[in-house]
Amino acid sequence: MSAMTSLASTDIDRIEPANWFVGMKNSSLQLMVYGKNIRNSRVSVDYPGVKIDSFVRLDSPDYLLVYLNIGGAKPGEMMLNFNGKKVKYPLQAREMSGDKRMGFTNADVLYMLMPDRFASARNITKPLKGMNPYVVDRSKPSLRHGGDLEGIRRHLDYFNQLGVTALWFTPILENDAPDINDYNNYHGYDTTDYYRVDPRFGTNEDYRRLIAEAHAKGLKVVMDMIFNHCGFDHPWVKNMPSKDWFNAPEWLKEGEKVYLQTSYKLTPVLDPYASEVDKSETVDGWFVKTKPDLNQRNPHVMTYLVQNSIWWIETVGIDGIRMDTYPYADRKAMSQWMKALDEEYPNFNTVGEIWVTEPAYTAAWQKDSRLSTINSYLKTVMDFSFYDKINLAKSEETDDWWKGLNRIYNSLCYDYLYEDPSSVMAFIENHDTDRFLGEGKDTLALKQALGLLLTINRIPQLYYGTEVLMNGTKTVTDGDVRRDFPGGFAGDKHNAFTAEGRTAEENAMFNWLSRLLHWRQGNEVICKGKQIQFIPYKGVYVVARQYQGKTVLTILNGKRAAVEMDLSRYAEVIGNQTEARDVVTGKTVKLGDVLRLKPRETMIIEMSSSAS
Repeated sequence: MSAMTSLASTDIDRIEPANWFVGMKNSSLQLMVYGKNIRNSRVSVDYPGVKIDSFVRLDSPDYLLVYLNIGGAKPGEMMLNFNGKKVKYPLQAREMSGDKRMGFTNADVLYMLMPDRFASARNITKPLKGMNPYVVDRSKPSLRHGGDLEGIRRHLDYFNQLGVTALWFTPILENDAPDINDYNNYHGYDTTDYYRVDPRFGTNEDYRRLIAEAHAKGLKVVMDMIFNHCGFDHPWVKNMPSKDWFNAPEWLKEGEKVYLQTSYKLTPVLDPYASEVDKSETVDGWFVKTKPDLNQRNPHVMTYLVQNSIWWIETVGIDGIRMDTYPYADRKAMSQWMKALDEEYPNFNTVGEIWVTEPAYTAAWQKDSRLSTINSYLKTVMDFSFYDKINLAKSEETDDWWKGLNRIYNSLCYDYLYEDPSSVMAFIENHDTDRFLGEGKDTLALKQALGLLLTINRIPQLYYGTEVLMNGTKTVTDGDVRRDFPGGFAGDKHNAFTAEGRTAEENAMFNWLSRLLHWRQGNEVICKGKQIQFIPYKGVYVVARQYQGKTVLTILNGKRAAVEMDLSRYAEVIGNQTEARDVVTGKTVKLGDVLRLKPRETMIIEMSSSAS
């Protein structure tokens, strides 16, 4: 009998987590028990190797925290006794030790997608019973469209064909909020159950199956988590466990006059001169009124969240975590979370969303940074500087100083600030930005951006559909940059999952990118190679990677006119080589005195021996 079925005969509504694992380095286990007037229950445990360390009787009578030490326990069903009523609680064996959980690295290319917008296998358009009112309507950009995990699973071969190696889904956990004015939280960033896959996407077992099959096809899976806030319809909001479970909850009782909104300005978190009011508005203010701000300074809240991330790693086998709104949460508490994960899973990886476009800010959040007095233990940070600069450069002519591709050079030159530049995640767009193509189809600019993204010293992240020229801007709504992948839904006349279904232009882009991605796989020059960049000269920007006698050059013409590139300036990386291979076309490139480049041309070439 499982823990959840045995609860039916008690006054307990649920226990979180519903099961746990023996053999963890940290032997402590927090059980959050929900139930009417459960707070003052008498609790005992009868299981070898398990003892109760403490109880935390919270402000609400309907919660009880039980802290156990399970350091000496073996797998089995532990018996918990609540006021004489017995509940069986599963303690399970782990599938592998924590050091064998391998996270994503710069050898990977992450492909980000939104489950609601990618593909649907079940084609469920009617609302599921038991959920708050919602509508599935693909004609409305801010309503649910019906994508699901099974739809993703059925297209795993597509990712292999494209050549990516890891998948990052926006949050898949339950988001049970009602529709409001043709808008809902299809995006997943309002969690109402931290231990349940949203039933519109599928079940926990569907998620586990998808990950297992992804692994069998050589694909990793990264889980999007949100510790800064939960959803307004989470049980904690209706019945707060304690008065300090959330930051600034007063407005729920006292009204709008005391509502604290975040300023969205992240600089006060690290600013040595920051005022207390600025810091409070950033960290304690709510992201929006439907996203209650969790108080990570409450140790019980943080223990709950730490355990939740561990539970998903152990239960479904995720290969990484992307943490949303990272600096908005308490800095010291998040450091403790990352340290706990790092100790249990030394080879795992987490990337934090840190939306500031200055490298000096971002670098301070990376693990072991010399720029910070608090070690974040966060191995990977998102490179919003690269995103910002490449999107400015795409519409500019590269001059002799600041504009165009100079912006990229002038961002990467600050990599000395990072403890590990190879563990920084770069991207050109995501679900929160305009698509790189905007409302157009400028493939010359797109190839330059992707060419850089996939060859510089970074972990690259792609956004779904770029390979088939999906575009859009946020001018009207975020939904316009989160359109359905063509061919993923019943009735789609356009199917971009197959070469036959794609247009000639889509196939040209898909094939170009696919060849580049497959070439990148296992390529040690890109994963391990030294990086050398040349200041853009007469409009041409060159980045070299070198490793064990091999050289790769990424050459970009930042001019809207053809240019002749004087190769003598690059002798230190070309040496006496007289020819190279174009990695996309496979053609031989002659290396004479000059290299002729077409307007906005992108050329990635490799040489098999070192420069002399």
